[in-house]
Amino acid sequence: MLIPVTRHFVPVKQKMMSQKKLFVVCIAISTVSLLLHHGGHLSWKAFHIGSLNLCSHPSPALKPKHTNVAFLKTHKTASTTMQNIVFRFAERNNLTVALPVPSCNHQFCYPTSFKTHFVHPHTLPPNIISSHMRFNRTEVQWLMPNDTFYITILREPGSMFESLFSYYNQYCVSFKSVPNASLEAFLDDPLRYYRPLEKSSMYARNTLTFDLGGEKDRPSTDVAYAEAFVAEVERVFPLVMITEYFDESLVLLRHLLNWDLDDIIYVKLNMRTLSSKRSLTPDLSAKIRAWNSLDARLYDHFNASLWRRLSALGLDCVAREVRLLQQAQERLMRSCFGRRMPLLKSAAQIENKSLRPWQPSAKVNIVGYDFPVNLSHGFMSQAQELCLKLILPELQYTKDLLHSQSLRYRQRYQHRTPQQSHPFQQSIHTVLPRHPQVRHGQQSAVAPGPAPGNGSTSTPKPAAETKNQTTQPGPKSSQPGK
Repeated sequence: MLIPVTRHFVPVKQKMMSQKKLFVVCIAISTVSLLLHHGGHLSWKAFHIGSLNLCSHPSPALKPKHTNVAFLKTHKTASTTMQNIVFRFAERNNLTVALPVPSCNHQFCYPTSFKTHFVHPHTLPPNIISSHMRFNRTEVQWLMPNDTFYITILREPGSMFESLFSYYNQYCVSFKSVPNASLEAFLDDPLRYYRPLEKSSMYARNTLTFDLGGEKDRPSTDVAYAEAFVAEVERVFPLVMITEYFDESLVLLRHLLNWDLDDIIYVKLNMRTLSSKRSLTPDLSAKIRAWNSLDARLYDHFNASLWRRLSALGLDCVAREVRLLQQAQERLMRSCFGRRMPLLKSAAQIENKSLRPWQPSAKVNIVGYDFPVNLSHGFMSQAQELCLKLILPELQYTKDLLHSQSLRYRQRYQHRTPQQSHPFQQSIHTVLPRHPQVRHGQQSAVAPGPAPGNGSTSTPKPAAETKNQTTQPGPKSSQPGK
């Protein structure tokens, strides 16, 4: 007896949809396999992960990247690593970076309060500014476009002061006069050694406050000034990063500026060797915070502020983006250097002299990275150039940027008359929209700048201070080492 076989006929439309789905799956698998297979042949786009928007973000695809950025580079806060991120972003997006005139070296004539004439005319009008300066809100806002996004970075006062004491021990008179270069001796009686009017005194007290344009020698009892200064910084800087939570700060930055995750990949720069660092006892940390009470107040306020904003973004989402960032960095490092991270070397061990970081003294060893000499001095692919720029020290990168922007300037203005070829007046007064409420000569009520040539805004020598404050707790640190 024959049993009839029932045949199930698939409608033509459904069959076509299934074939389309199968085709899409095959394409996706092939693409992933291709990227994995060619991982050694680096392409920046191969690591493009900016479209993965894990945290809530209103219509990110419809918003362009924000390209007018002022990053106030503070001292010993991982700011060199951040500056490298900003420099690479500027180059990839064909932006102009304001750079110092040769007489200012690689900084904007620090510690003198910033003036627009410190900017090299070949780097005008700027989209980006990120070299060391003593912040002068009036002058910077006069220089930069109206929609400029202002960023800075702060570090926990204890570890920062230990780094400053080590790094500038041979330059700052207040440190150099301490017997046996003893941090304990200085903190036991700081007023015995501190010289508020000497040129480098800003490294010896409230360095963050000074860099931000404030008065470093205000006593801790002047609470009204401290509160007003914190409020002023909050008004000017929509984002204050925290060194101890560097990756989390970068995730917040990318959301505020609508950047991609691959815009914020980095390698840690300008680090000391472990032998150049020292651990701090709770007693030393408390003394540092008391001596740098303004910096401590700034740090506590903006550390708490950062975590409120990260919580609003979603801590789980932030943590996932941090992991994605770190995974992308690891893949990029393996492609560039064949290992999870490039090998740290002392300056003497780096064969390529153009990659040797500046050394402050024989007592402090700043480490860097090497790159094949034949590549860095010859013709490089775009991918190899990216790898080189990741590890390029600040002084060398600044020099390279000035060279490339000067070439672009000459090409742009070579056929113009002398009156037309000098862009400074045009760039400051006509080409870019400026802040109409800001005029030259205005002074901030909270943070006045010093007279030219005077690097201090100090008052008469203050009394010793002992007030201690508690640091805002937070999750595990993601800071670059300093």
